[in-house]
Formats: sequence, structure tokens, C-alpha cells
Amino acid sequence: MLTLRPTPGQAVPPGARLVPVETADGVPLRAATWRPTTRTVKGTVCLLQGRAEFIEKYYETIRDLRGRGFCVVAFDWRGQGDSGRQVRDRHKGHVRHFDDYRLDLLAIAEQVLVPSMPEPHFGLAHSMGGAVALTGAAEGWLPFRRLVAVAPMLAIRMVRWPAGASALSRGLQRLGLGRCYIPFGKPTSIATKPFSGNRLSTDPVRYARNAEAARVVGAGAVGDPTVAWLAAAFRAMRRLAKPATIRRIRTPILIVAAGADPVCSTPAIERFAARLKTGHLIVLPGARHEILTECDAVRADFWAAFDAFVPGHGVMAEAPARERAAATG
Repeated sequence: MLTLRPTPGQAVPPGARLVPVETADGVPLRAATWRPTTRTVKGTVCLLQGRAEFIEKYYETIRDLRGRGFCVVAFDWRGQGDSGRQVRDRHKGHVRHFDDYRLDLLAIAEQVLVPSMPEPHFGLAHSMGGAVALTGAAEGWLPFRRLVAVAPMLAIRMVRWPAGASALSRGLQRLGLGRCYIPFGKPTSIATKPFSGNRLSTDPVRYARNAEAARVVGAGAVGDPTVAWLAAAFRAMRRLAKPATIRRIRTPILIVAAGADPVCSTPAIERFAARLKTGHLIVLPGARHEILTECDAVRADFWAAFDAFVPGHGVMAEAPARERAAATG
């Protein structure tokens, strides 16, 4: 049974509608929608999580978006949160290749966004979700009018020797170890590690809140990734580093990078953004990887940039497809 859990200090945003979604390859996804808390509707923002995240972590962001006049769609990628798994151990963050995430997003678009959510549709993507969305923009299947990518995963700073790690993950996968944790990997969620020295946020209150949320959702806050996930991530990042891939992107994109990001490489993000023809880049000094759960000052700068970019000039929200059909029927 689908559910959304209250977490310490955060109630479930009221008005949630839980939606079961099934992908083309039969993986069940947990999705939820909300209407705005304003009288006017500016459209719909779809949240694309980072690796190992879950809907409950985004309650504050959902409230922020609803207060700005947006409907919200939130969902868990396969392999995390309350969505389906392709391995027996639910603590493992696993996919065979990143094209699996395309199936997830297309299922959300076809079963939730298009039939029932007001247009225009926008994407707000974090980290791994940013890599998926940017790939979709390059390949022409991204279902959004505009995209905001927050600290997108274009290169991983946490890996000391990326080339060696990429080769090792490919070799282990060829040996049939793709479903195993990466070497020295554990089932512990990164969100539950001590605040001191953490890579995610400088805000102790929000960090503690997220740690409690991870404990509440249990295996939904997955631990380290599998060998197959890591190999797939390196393949996806190599594709996105190609100038020809970047040149194909025509979707208007705002990239917000963290100036002190120890997880994803900000220089790699800057190089990517410099080649975008329809992109804008903002780097927030002092911010760590999870900008949306950073301190108030960093979040204020982020939302100022978001408000200037979304929905864009001359963009008006439209009624959902079903409502338009009823009105003209």
C-alpha cells in the first residue's frame, strides 16, 4: 500500500494524492502530486531526486513550490524510496544502466504529468536526477518546457581515481558482480552519517532533519550503490562530457552549482554550462552538494534564481488535458 510518512519536524504536506505508476518494463514507482496553495496556477514542477533520495526528503521544497503557485509531482526512482527494486536487498542502490531511469521518467510523464497536471511542465532535478534530465534534453525525450538542474552529476569528486574506478566497475560487472555493493560498500545511508565533515549541507538543523527522515523510511534511504550502478553512472557522465551531446540540447536550462561541493565536480559543471547554447549557470559560494537543504542564505539565493527563470516570460499555465477535453466536449 502506497503511503507518505510524516518525519520528525515535518508533516506530510496536506493535499497529497498518491499515484501508483508502472514502467514499461514492469517496475512499480511511488509518485505523489500536490496542488498549489495559491489561487493562481503557474504550471507543474516535477522533482527529479538524486541518488538514494526519497519523497519525504523533499517536503520543504514541495511547500516552497506550492507557495509559488506550482503544482508538484514527486516520485521515487526505481531502486530507492518506496519504488520497486531489481535486487533482493532493498538497501542496495541498483540499476543495470541509466536508460532504466528514462523508462521511469517517461512513465511519470505519460501516466501523471500529461493526463492530470497543469501545463507548462518544468523539471527541478538534483545530482543524479540532473544527469538523467540533461541526457533526456540531449536525446530529445525530456518532457519539460524548462529545466533547473541543481548540482548535476557530471563528474564525481568523491572518487579519487575516476578512470580506475570506472575500469574496475566494468571489470567486476563482466565477472558477474554487478549486483554486489561497490568495494567496501555498506547498506548505511549517507544521510545518517555524522554532521561533522559531511558532504551534503552546512545547515545542522536541516541535516539532522534529513537524517531522521532517512531513519523513518528505512531501506528507502538506500546505502551505497552497486557495481552496476557505478559502471552505468560513469557511462552516463562520459556521454554528457561529449561536446556533440551538449550541442544537441535545446531546452532552456538553469544550472545551479555548489561552490564547495565535495560530491559532484563544480569545474565539470562549469565546463558543461560553457558549451550550452540555451543554458545559464549560477555558482553559489560556500554551498555543499544539497543546495535545497542548505542554510537559509544559500536557499534564498537559489530561489531567487529559480523565480527569475521559471516559468519564464509569457508562459501561462493551462488546464490539465482532461479538464480541457471536458470544457470543449
